[in-house]
Amino acid sequence: MKRAWLALRSALLWFLSAVHFFTICPLLVLLGAFIDPRRNDWPQRTLFRNVLRVAGVKFEVRRSPGFDPRRTCLFISNHVNIFDAFVVYSAIPQFLRGLELESHFRVPAYGWMMSRFGNIPVYSNPTAKQTKELYRRTKGSLDDGVSLVVFPEGGRTLDGHLRPFKDGAFRMAVQFGYPVVPMAITGSFEFNRKGNWMLNPGKIVVYLLDPIETRGLTKADAGDLRDRVHKLISRKVEDSLPGPRPQTQKPTHAAKPS
Repeated sequence: MKRAWLALRSALLWFLSAVHFFTICPLLVLLGAFIDPRRNDWPQRTLFRNVLRVAGVKFEVRRSPGFDPRRTCLFISNHVNIFDAFVVYSAIPQFLRGLELESHFRVPAYGWMMSRFGNIPVYSNPTAKQTKELYRRTKGSLDDGVSLVVFPEGGRTLDGHLRPFKDGAFRMAVQFGYPVVPMAITGSFEFNRKGNWMLNPGKIVVYLLDPIETRGLTKADAGDLRDRVHKLISRKVEDSLPGPRPQTQKPTHAAKPS
């Protein structure tokens, strides 16, 4: 009986969330064609936060003392489910765009809207030209004062635990000299997980940790930076999960960002 109620509840919440998103979002895109997106940021932020509310999410953000909302940064986050975009945009208190898999931009309606919002596509197997364009657009956004969020796992978790990180985002952070902010999303795996459409009642807590400076670092330091950020995020994620912690995952040395 309880499962039937949860299934009915989930179906209703999915419907309401989709209607809310696909009704309001095109209006915001149209508005963005006439108004500077930075001056039009609050309606987008309100939309994304309301999608979480409609989906039944209780939401909290906890900032470390050293976090400065005025600094342009690369935010590094774990990747849990398709609500992550709404979570990070609701949690980060500054103008923000994201690096997103190129395949997402081919999704009807959604991909068009993300392109209009200014997200940056990342190819799974990029050519040299595509990698150069990724670096150019990433640096251009950061230099223009636009913070970026990256999911360096390259995909959503299947068991709630943090997967190894790819190197690309950390190489760019070192090369461009912008600080990295570790960001941990907790409680989201219990709310919804990949391959399961159920939306379970719960609370999502996002941790914005102290920024890590990259000025003065070299390419040789990118791996250590990756491992340090992975450890900080993993600690928050594992503390939120029931049961024993898994053995530490060996980080990957794949070069492409996610």
